[in-house]
This record gives sequence, structure tokens and C-alpha cells, in this order.
Amino acid sequence: MIITPIPENAAFFEALASPVRLEIIHLLAEEDLNIKQLAEKIGVSSPIMIKHVQKLEDAGLVTTRMVKRNGSMNKICTLVFAEYRLMLDYYRRRGLPMVNTYSIPVGSYCLIEGTPTCGLATERGVIGNRDEPQVFWETERFNAQLLWFTQGYVEYRFPNYLSSQRKIVEIEISFEIASEAPDYADDWPSDITFYFNDTRLFTWTSPGDFGVKRGRLTPEWWSSNQYGLLKTIHIGQDGIFMDDQMVSDITLDKLLAYEHPYWSIRFAVEKDAKNVGGLTLFGKKFGNHEQDIVVRTFFEKAEQAKSQLIHP
Repeated sequence: MIITPIPENAAFFEALASPVRLEIIHLLAEEDLNIKQLAEKIGVSSPIMIKHVQKLEDAGLVTTRMVKRNGSMNKICTLVFAEYRLMLDYYRRRGLPMVNTYSIPVGSYCLIEGTPTCGLATERGVIGNRDEPQVFWETERFNAQLLWFTQGYVEYRFPNYLSSQRKIVEIEISFEIASEAPDYADDWPSDITFYFNDTRLFTWTSPGDFGVKRGRLTPEWWSSNQYGLLKTIHIGQDGIFMDDQMVSDITLDKLLAYEHPYWSIRFAVEKDAKNVGGLTLFGKKFGNHEQDIVVRTFFEKAEQAKSQLIHP
């Protein structure tokens, strides 16, 4: 989940301003626990623990539910997200308005090749038969909210509106992704390679295919993998970053020298990769993050870019 430091989110940051509550989050990241279990592990009384959990629940960090166990009712605590990302108002402060945002459903690909285990699913059910690559070309694929395969690639395209009137200064691509195990396996590494405009950018190793905890958005009928990791690729003049880590020195200018009416993004698990552990892409109705593959393009007007060159 992306969180921004604005007054409306004050409760979120206030909830984190406590060593006890940080320890609660750490414990719930491993497993769901009831109030008594949390109190015993941290070393506080149950009444005190109830107050701390309430603070986390008010901030949207934790949910609770009553479950009957051994003849008595227990309040079970669950961490809402496994990952939070602080998003500063970086672009607006630099005077870079967002000119184009594309939300690309996981089923709206242009090219795909994938080997079993593989398939597509909407929020209502699996499309066609599992482990049959032919289903990738079913017309219902445009409604898919989950896509998976063991080895292969999937490519998405979006319009290229580059012109002399604007200078593209950064492209941001975000998505929820995981490996692809036959059922699920939190420890299931997969080497996933990313391409932009037919240029190989870098390879990232996904740590696993997560399913121990239920995805926040994943439908109840789905019993396999539950969620992925929200990852963001930034492509700029200083190179390529995944989240805050530089992964390539390829610059944006090199990638934009591409004479097509579209730009392309490709996710691939190469057959000669060290870890051929597949990939899963989550749409807005599966996983933990309510989004499709989101592409944001930031630009400067041509006059603004020229002025910065003359007056750095």
C-alpha cells in the first residue's frame, strides 16, 4: 500500500509511534494472533494490548475478527498489508505534472508465451482450463485479474505520444508481482527480466509465491497464491531504479529512440535463467494492492527544458 504524509493520514503515523505497536506489526507479519497471544509475546497485560490493537485498527493497519476457540471467543488480529511504501510529493515539488497515466489490466497484453503451470482468472473464476496455454487467447482474457505461467513472457503496450512540444523526463511503472509455484510457496525464487521498448533492462529475483496469509482483495474461492509484492520501476536520465535501488545505468534517452506509435513493457522468465520459478501478475481484484499495471509518464514542456539547460 502506498501512503502519503498528509494530514488525513496522521492516525497511520501516530499508530507507528510506539515500540509496542511496532512489535505487534512485526509479529502479525508472521502469523495471525489473538489478544492473549500478543500480550504474552510482548509482555504486557491483555487490557493494555487491547488499547494498542485498537489504535492500529483505527489507523487501518490491523483488522480483527471474533473466532470461537476451545469454547470461548477470541479476538484474532490480522495485518492488513505486508508492505507499505511512503510516497513523498516529489514530482509536484519539482513542477512536473503527470501528463499521462495508463492503467493496464493484466489481461490486456499484446504478446504472450507461457508454459504450465499457467492460466488466467477473473474475480469470478478461472478462464478455460488450467495449464493450457491456449487460454491466453480467449476473448475473456481482457477481464482477467490474475495471470500466471512458469516460463515465457508477456508484453503490454501503451501509446507513444512523444512530440517536439514535450520532453519526457521520467517513466514510472508499478505492478503487483510474485513467482509462480504449483500451489504456493513463500520461498520460491524466480528470476524475472524486464524489457522496455525491446531493450533488456535488468533481472530481479522474486523471493516467492505468497499464500500463507490471504490477500486483502483475493476472492474467497481462490485457494492458491494470495498476493505479490508491489514493485515500482523508475526510468530516468540517471538510470533505472526498482523502488529505491539502482538496477541499471541505461538512460531514458536511449529507450525513447524508438520509432513506433507505442511503447512496450515485457515481463519474462527466461528458459536459461538460474531460477525458473515463474511469475504471477495481480490485477486490482486480486492480491493486496487495488491496481492494475500502472504506467505514469512525467514531462516538461520543451521551453522549460531548454531554459533549464541555459540556466541550470
